[in-house]
Amino acid sequence: MRIVLQRVARASVRVDAEEVGAIARGLLLLVGIAPTDGRLDLASIARKLGDLRVFEDENGKMNRSLRDAGGEILAVSQFTLYGDVRHGRRPSFTEAAGPDTAGPLFDALVASLRAEGLRVQTGRFGAKMAVDLVNDGPVTLVWEVVPPEEAGKDRKLAPSEDGE
Repeated sequence: MRIVLQRVARASVRVDAEEVGAIARGLLLLVGIAPTDGRLDLASIARKLGDLRVFEDENGKMNRSLRDAGGEILAVSQFTLYGDVRHGRRPSFTEAAGPDTAGPLFDALVASLRAEGLRVQTGRFGAKMAVDLVNDGPVTLVWEVVPPEEAGKDRKLAPSEDGE
């Protein structure tokens, strides 16, 4: 699972002309799902997202979590996070899970976030969405979440020097 996490002053998502999700202060999560992500501990991921200290305290330091800040989450599935542009001019999405796998996993992640007591809005899985946001900071993090048996292995976001 690949998550691009952005601290936002506000964010919303539209499908056609309909706003399907909107939050005030909080986190925008762009979530890409890989075929192996069914082995992930979604409850642990949700707990970490709720407790990740990316909000400023009274001294301007990132010492407050989403829970501490009273923020919300806008979660948007985004298979293009697994786009591979190393070869040719058209991205390859072979490393992204198909919709039959990704849809239920995305829903399970959202359910885990809600089970943590977090307020969550979502986009619409599989739809063409327009995401509007005001990045606060800006603070943007990329979290590569791997199944336990792959932890410690080098999963690269960029091509290696030998062309792999």
